[in-house]
Amino acid sequence: MIIGVPKETHPGERRVALVPGVLPALLKAGLEVLIEPGAGLEAGYPDDSYRDKKGKVAANRADLFRMADVILQVRGFGTNTEAGRADLELLKRDQILIGFQDPLVSTDAMKKLAGRGVTVFALELLPRITRAQVMDALSSMATVAGYKAVLMGAERLPRMFPMLMTAAGTVAPARVFVIGAGVAGLQAIATAKRLGAVVQAYDVRPSVKEQAKSVGAKFVELPLEAAGTEGAGGYARAMDEAFYQKQRDTMARVVAETDVVISTAAIPGKKAPVLITAKMVESMAPGSVIVDLAAENGGNCELTRPGQVVSAHGVTIIGAVNLASTVPYHASQMYAKNISALLLNMISKEGKFQLKMEDEIVRETLVARGGELVQPRIREILGLPPINTAQT
Repeated sequence: MIIGVPKETHPGERRVALVPGVLPALLKAGLEVLIEPGAGLEAGYPDDSYRDKKGKVAANRADLFRMADVILQVRGFGTNTEAGRADLELLKRDQILIGFQDPLVSTDAMKKLAGRGVTVFALELLPRITRAQVMDALSSMATVAGYKAVLMGAERLPRMFPMLMTAAGTVAPARVFVIGAGVAGLQAIATAKRLGAVVQAYDVRPSVKEQAKSVGAKFVELPLEAAGTEGAGGYARAMDEAFYQKQRDTMARVVAETDVVISTAAIPGKKAPVLITAKMVESMAPGSVIVDLAAENGGNCELTRPGQVVSAHGVTIIGAVNLASTVPYHASQMYAKNISALLLNMISKEGKFQLKMEDEIVRETLVARGGELVQPRIREILGLPPINTAQT
């Protein structure tokens, strides 16, 4: 089987789906790896680094799609619907596509891929089970985003993070408040703590309190009913507006006393909840910074503009998008490990692709096959009748 890795075409995307370091494991499994010229260059992996690991470089993009049995991407068509449209005509029936697809939102894109007869896997749908942890690309990219968010906040803040005792007097440490203690939030806490800030954190899920404390945060306790706030896989569950209003009211004091707010609260497949109102922004000290990691899904701050840096009431609000791509070397390294682990889970000892529908990982991530959408959650969103995925 030939594994094809095309160059990412989404504007500003610098990651690559495979790095040279994972090629030996793929070749050992009986696979060949074909790279589009320059695919890894922006991430710090030139073509020769793939050749050194026995990878091959295609003549061009069209040849790669023509020759490859499996296409590995960071941003599949569902997350790259504009620039990615040009690849639709290059797809072959029964070709296998693996990558981020945003399948629960980009349902039209999933229908178009199904219409091409390709077999599609979406990394976002990976089940939260122990065996799948090595494949969890969402967590890997969230780790990078949490780290980079703190650096962006520190750069914009007109004061230093650590406490300093100098001949000129004592410099008080910056106060950082992290909203959401998932993977991105925990990495943000740890990074801010290492930079010397005083860190507080809040999450609607009480189960993450000890995790937040273990990486250096003081956990903010809000007098809210926490029952039912945690959904499947440990993700936060969407709550009603009355709950979010109470949350905003009780969080306002903490936000007002904070120098940098890192907000990471997100609900899979849904718009991000607004937790920081314009009034709360106005209460913050001039020079304060908000880094909104939920910007791509609408943002946790009422004033966030995705992909933009705006100023309101003297506060800088960063609508952070695709932060993992700003650290492409290590983000690609982690992603490559994740996606190659998922692929190898479906490769037989003879080097052949096998679709084991009894495997929960395969069953949950499979979006389309044989010209039909087969993922139950997507079919439900589109109002399609359920099918027996075990027989697809």
